[in-house]
Amino acid sequence: MLSKNELEKILDKALAAGGDFADIFMEKKVTTGIGCEDNKIERVNTGIDMGAGVRVISGETTSYAYTNDVSLDGLLEVAQIASRAAKSERSNKPVKITKKMPQFDFEIEMPPHQVSVSHKVEQVQLANQGARNIDEKIKQVSVGYGDVIQDVLIANSLGDQVEDRRIRTRLIVHAVASDQGQVQTGYESLGGTQGFEIFKCHNAEELGKAAGERACALLKAAPAPAGKMTVVMASEAGGTMVHEACGHGLEADLVQKKLSVYGDKIGQKVASSLVAVVDDATILGKFGTYRFDDEGIHGQKKTLIENGVLKGYMYDHLTAQKDHQKSTGNGRRESYREKPIPRMTNTYIAAGKDDPEKIIKDTKNGIFVKRMGGGQVNTTNGDFVFDVAEGYIIEDGEIKNLVRGATLTGNGPQALVMVDRVGSDLGFAIGTCGKDGQGAPVSDAQPTIRIQELIVGGTAQTEAKSKTTMKRL
Repeated sequence: MLSKNELEKILDKALAAGGDFADIFMEKKVTTGIGCEDNKIERVNTGIDMGAGVRVISGETTSYAYTNDVSLDGLLEVAQIASRAAKSERSNKPVKITKKMPQFDFEIEMPPHQVSVSHKVEQVQLANQGARNIDEKIKQVSVGYGDVIQDVLIANSLGDQVEDRRIRTRLIVHAVASDQGQVQTGYESLGGTQGFEIFKCHNAEELGKAAGERACALLKAAPAPAGKMTVVMASEAGGTMVHEACGHGLEADLVQKKLSVYGDKIGQKVASSLVAVVDDATILGKFGTYRFDDEGIHGQKKTLIENGVLKGYMYDHLTAQKDHQKSTGNGRRESYREKPIPRMTNTYIAAGKDDPEKIIKDTKNGIFVKRMGGGQVNTTNGDFVFDVAEGYIIEDGEIKNLVRGATLTGNGPQALVMVDRVGSDLGFAIGTCGKDGQGAPVSDAQPTIRIQELIVGGTAQTEAKSKTTMKRL
């Protein structure tokens, strides 16, 4: 990595033609990926990707250039290219940077690079076998393991310098069951800002078993009913609801582009008084956790909705400047090849006071969503469509038969207003959030909640001016 003087020299070069702000993002990413298909290890990929990007902001104009040449000469050349978009008068004040320290440390017991590939392959094989052992109706199993060690160096013309190491590990199992013309799938995943110690708390074979059991169970499930009905979502359903139906609409870039249903509603009631929505980058071990965002701002905990009232948005540097706010530490990018944009981290509906079991007992009829799939939302108007990976009918306060093929269709703000019970539990899921062509590791969560009415089984989708997607891992 570069010295302090070299970083200052690059930033000075970036602002040579003027500009309000410049930063450099350097990255070295060491990855391992293992894939198992058709009962065989089909791929083992390891690799290193390294590069840097230089950004210059001048008024409403942003210029960004990147390179794999991370020598001083290479970076000075990129800085000069990025500086060409600046039109303002050059400041005579030289850039002086100071190193910022993290507010907490990661506790990584087994960094991935200290674990042999063969040991990682063993976990993949265990998950594969766990799913296949369930039933002969399991016809296909795919398992994906991945880990990454990402070292970043970030410096900007405001005087901040950050060095950080981020480590993430994940395992995903997809099982396909088939019988009498019916084909159903089940998936399970685990992951976090953790090393290989993640397998001390989670058993890969059990993960595969759970995926296989879900796929087989769905073969016997009845088609989901269609129509408006009460929906109870379990905490283990994951937070697709809050991520898609609410979270994206609270990202400041979408608000400023008039693509959010939550625009100009600070201080207004946008959800039931029982609902609080939080984005927290500081939860140890979660998939979306970090100490610094990709602009060098400390990761933070933000309450976005409190007692149903909208309190604020998620900002990166650029959007914060436009709204005369401070960045909330939500500037993220997929790699050095992209500019940062506001993104969620670990986003959740805060736990309430209700006993989760009593919520079900107090529901005469409806659908119980035990596990959510992916989904998408039109952030302009809040309309969403989510897949239900595992859902059951509720009759007279009891969970009855499993159903398949269910979707939930609704409108984010309207759904949050109709939340009338919030459980005392809280469950997390992991995913890769897609926005503007960039994927970002996130987690989301919710307690058991009851929504008075949603459309179940509908497949209608709206034409969206701005769509975001969640790939559930």
